[in-house]
Amino acid sequence: MKVQSLSFRLFISSGFVLTAFFALVAFVMEQGFRESTEQALKETLQVHLYSLLAVAEMTDSGIMKMPRSLREPRFSNPSSGLYAAINQTDNTLVWRSASAIGIDLSPSLLLKPGELIFVKDSNSRFVLHYSIIWENKKGIENSYVFTVAEDESFVIHQVDGFRLTLRTWLFFIGMLLVFIQYFVLRWSLKPLRIIVNDLEEIEVGNKTRLNGYYPFELKGLADNLNALISSERAHLERYRNTLSDLAHSLKTPLTILRGCIDLPMVNKETVNEQITRMDDIVEYQLQKAAAKGQKKLTGKVDIVLIVNKIILSLKKVYADKQIVFSFSHNERCFIYAEQGDVYEIAGNLLDNASKWCDHQVKISLIQLEKDKNKKYSLLLKIEDDGKGIPEHKLDEILQRGVRADENIKGHGIGMAVVNELTILLDGQLIAGISETLGGMKWQVYFP
Repeated sequence: MKVQSLSFRLFISSGFVLTAFFALVAFVMEQGFRESTEQALKETLQVHLYSLLAVAEMTDSGIMKMPRSLREPRFSNPSSGLYAAINQTDNTLVWRSASAIGIDLSPSLLLKPGELIFVKDSNSRFVLHYSIIWENKKGIENSYVFTVAEDESFVIHQVDGFRLTLRTWLFFIGMLLVFIQYFVLRWSLKPLRIIVNDLEEIEVGNKTRLNGYYPFELKGLADNLNALISSERAHLERYRNTLSDLAHSLKTPLTILRGCIDLPMVNKETVNEQITRMDDIVEYQLQKAAAKGQKKLTGKVDIVLIVNKIILSLKKVYADKQIVFSFSHNERCFIYAEQGDVYEIAGNLLDNASKWCDHQVKISLIQLEKDKNKKYSLLLKIEDDGKGIPEHKLDEILQRGVRADENIKGHGIGMAVVNELTILLDGQLIAGISETLGGMKWQVYFP
């Protein structure tokens, strides 16, 4: 696992989280066990206290007496860790067990009769005090405080044993979870490794696109990468085609120029005509090569704004024709495309329509309902009232490789670019005859 890899970062981050979690769990459980142990000790001391009360006896003269031996043998063993004592309310010692010799167990607080308190004294002993009023047969009453204590070592040993067991189990559980986490991360990040391997396969030429089965979260990434790969390959193919078209288109002008050189008198008009023609061909082919045809990888453009700008320019160019432009559209229409590509498509179509119309050009932008069966969301329709193009020529002028000078003048120039860009945008270009104006009708469907 590489240090800079996403797997390593996730593994280390999760490891820190697990460590913090287990540390918190260990602390909480130790505290809980300590409290439960102290509570259990309190209950045990309470049992010892009641056993002392059971064997205690006050004589007729009001003196408290205890038997020589008690049921709990630890009371008879010095420094056994379990102690007992009886004091009067003024802390006068009445009795103490053999284990409590030399130990002061008198309460530091004044207790009310019947009050039971459980405290930890300054010597780290857990002490249980119980205050009572004892009355003998003659009616003599005395106040006493029965005390039972246990060294802290009892709780410490219990907690230490629990801590060792708990940490051992947590360590092995943590190691198990680390291994499980490692394999879970490997499994979860497998789709990313598959994409990386597929990209490497594409790089060496074994694959043409990302065609694996990827999770939903990575599907958009794979689609965008495929779109980028397709776009770059389309660019490369278009450059190759453009060079081929350029070489093919320049053959005729070069042949004519070569023929002019062989003549006794050079026809300057013919030479200028062929030079102009060659310049137009180069400009046209460069125009095709510059087309981008990107969609989702770019931002949205407002096609209404672009068409309005083109109309404004064409009104100045063809002012002498006094063309009537009618433009029907919604307030704003956005599509995913490069602004230059949209200018190229709409500009070529509107320029041809303006050039060959009589007096009227009609533009329509129609929003389409996009669903599973219809992949287009917008229709750009441009109609004019000119003579139009013969139906048998419509498909020919859109074919790649047809030289610019072989297309019908006006309508042919730039139409190959329009068609290629529309295809690159996953759209469709349809030509026909306008039912309302009688001239050409171009329909561009955008996804």
